[in-house]
Amino acid sequence: MAQQELDHLSGQTTTGHEWDGLKELNTPLPKWWLYVFYVCILWAIGYWVVYPTWPLVSDYTHGIFGAQNRTTAMADYENGKTARLANAAGLAEAPLDKIKSTPAFLEFAMANGKAAFGDNCAPCHGSGATGGPGFPNLQDDDWLWGGKLEDIYQTIRFGIRSGNEKMRDMTMPSFGKDGILTKEQIHSVATYVMSLSDTAVKAAPDGKQIFADNCASCHGEDAKGNQEMGAPNLSDKIWLYGAGVDKVEAQVTLPKHGIMPAWEGRLDPVTIKSLAVYIHSLGGGK
Repeated sequence: MAQQELDHLSGQTTTGHEWDGLKELNTPLPKWWLYVFYVCILWAIGYWVVYPTWPLVSDYTHGIFGAQNRTTAMADYENGKTARLANAAGLAEAPLDKIKSTPAFLEFAMANGKAAFGDNCAPCHGSGATGGPGFPNLQDDDWLWGGKLEDIYQTIRFGIRSGNEKMRDMTMPSFGKDGILTKEQIHSVATYVMSLSDTAVKAAPDGKQIFADNCASCHGEDAKGNQEMGAPNLSDKIWLYGAGVDKVEAQVTLPKHGIMPAWEGRLDPVTIKSLAVYIHSLGGGK
């Protein structure tokens, strides 16, 4: 068993441990360090007694002071809510055009709308509102149901194919699945549609007539769409579900129909108006 001994250089005793001739000194901790350590222990015990600390089966120890972050957070929330209501006073009743023309209303609506967009709309339309496959870009001027401020407001309130009785609802027939057109006819009309915006695509000879007989009633004879029906413009280069003859064929055969929720009832009227104003200001609104 290793023996403790006195180290003559340091004046300290050793612990008795030795490694390859190196002996470990039994140097005590500095007193100031020990005092700080003891004070920390006393502080922790006092904290346990004064503040809520220990979890119990169905509750927790509330402490002598009964203070908790939740109380402070709820107080801050109520203060913020009061301030928000004061800033939004009159916004719920104000017409949309008045909100746009009133600096105080517009400033609040833009800030409120941007925050609401990030919380509710960005998961589909993107944080920059540029959309993605199946989700419209809200910064361009291509609008299925209209890009005026009132149009955007109505779309946000009642949604698209959302189940709301006032929703925007128009579905494209399944020309392939329901046997309305053959595969050859679908290919022909797809080449015609793509040729309207891509000169590299050669339209099939019968594509234009097939379009006139089956598609023009919704998309228009010039294929520029109809916002009253939610029929997109097929003559530009903006494609919700992807560009290319194969993509158009797929959409004609078995069309995809996007769904947007109705936000009325989920968001308060002030937030919905703020969203409409904010989205309209992104650059694509008319």
